[in-house]
Amino acid sequence: MSRNNIIGFPLRGSRIHEVCGPAAPFFAVIAAELTRASALWVRENWLSDTLCPAGFASFLDPSRLLLARTGSQAETLGVAEEALRSRAMPFVMIEIHRPLTLKEGQRLQLAARTGSSIGLCILPEGMGSNSAETRWRVIPVFDRQREDSTLMRWEIIKNKTGTLGAWNVQWDPKTRHLHVVSSPGK
Repeated sequence: MSRNNIIGFPLRGSRIHEVCGPAAPFFAVIAAELTRASALWVRENWLSDTLCPAGFASFLDPSRLLLARTGSQAETLGVAEEALRSRAMPFVMIEIHRPLTLKEGQRLQLAARTGSSIGLCILPEGMGSNSAETRWRVIPVFDRQREDSTLMRWEIIKNKTGTLGAWNVQWDPKTRHLHVVSSPGK
């Protein structure tokens, strides 16, 4: 991966991180791909859209992605906590839709530390937990000069161990590398 000094990335292990924004799912699968391990995506049944692992094939090998559907956010957090703690899944994506309590965030953080796993909460804009190590905002960037649609703006908006920053990045599906690129029009 060509990181070019993206602060806080790749995501620090044994921690819970957060991501929001319209391109958050792509950040999640890129982060999972770069761990080179299996990943679990946990989300609630009520969500009307269906995730298709093959749809993320340009970003993540679909054979390494396991999907779990739950009946409630409490079940989602329980499944995620067990997966993080068990070491069975080195990378766990947790799709949440209501704010985490401090206790819920701390339980996830403890489970990630115990299992030496990475947890990534995918959440709505403006929501987050005090216990998260980092929080990212990810948006797609339109560039008339580029043929593909993988250009994104990654902003680290919370970082317990460092500074904040923003980068335009592009995913190369052929090499499976992430590149920092100049802003469109420059």
